Amino acid sequence: MTKARYQAKIANQRKDYLHKLTTDLVKNYDVIEDLKTKNLMHNHHLAKSIANASWYQFRTMLEYKCAWYGKQLVVVSARNTSRICSACGHNDGAKLLDIREWTCSECRTHHDRDINAAVNILNCGLKAIG
Repeated sequence: MTKARYQAKIANQRKDYLHKLTTDLVKNYDVIEDLKTKNLMHNHHLAKSIANASWYQFRTMLEYKCAWYGKQLVVVSARNTSRICSACGHNDGAKLLDIREWTCSECRTHHDRDINAAVNILNCGLKAIG
């Protein structure tokens, strides 16, 4: 198999996977987190994997498939979502990435960083659609 044919095969497999994934997401969900891939590319450990993942094509497919299926794509910024307490709304400030759990200094609610961010993203998305 020639190199060009091999590269075309991989590109087609990636595109097929993205089509299946975006169709499933659009049919089952309405809110996604807007990742700043440009910022993620600054991490030299992740840059190649992120570039290979076709984030731009993924986002484009999500947008046109939402229009196609009559869904509203609500893009929520991930800014401060892991800092803000999902229970009381208090911003507890910046945390190092290795801190995976924290307790709100205001209401004393214990949070898993990722779950708290997901709840905040969901709440922002629901607020945006009314």
